[in-house]
Amino acid sequence: MTAPRLNRPLRLEDPQAIGDGAGGFRINWAQLGVLWADVEALSGRETGRRGTPVSLQRYRITLRAAPVGSPARPKPDQRFREGTRLFKIDAVAEHDRDGRYLTCLATEELAT
Repeated sequence: MTAPRLNRPLRLEDPQAIGDGAGGFRINWAQLGVLWADVEALSGRETGRRGTPVSLQRYRITLRAAPVGSPARPKPDQRFREGTRLFKIDAVAEHDRDGRYLTCLATEELAT
């Protein structure tokens, strides 16, 4: 196996529920750190949301592994940010038998 080319810095963000004072909450995104990654496009499709066409693009994002429980280890429902682009993390798995890398399957949504 050849080592992944980790050439893109992605910010890992975690959702934080903040009370709105009226019994509800809003979501703020807290940055956990910057991780270097290899980003590979997979399949894409178009769907409609609230009458607006939305492009859904799936990605395989490979990065250095971190131990389970570490804040540097991505989890589903967190996201990666690259500038204005947002990648919602759907799943995380070991990339190799030695546990040196992780693979995250992520989705980017773009209103078209």
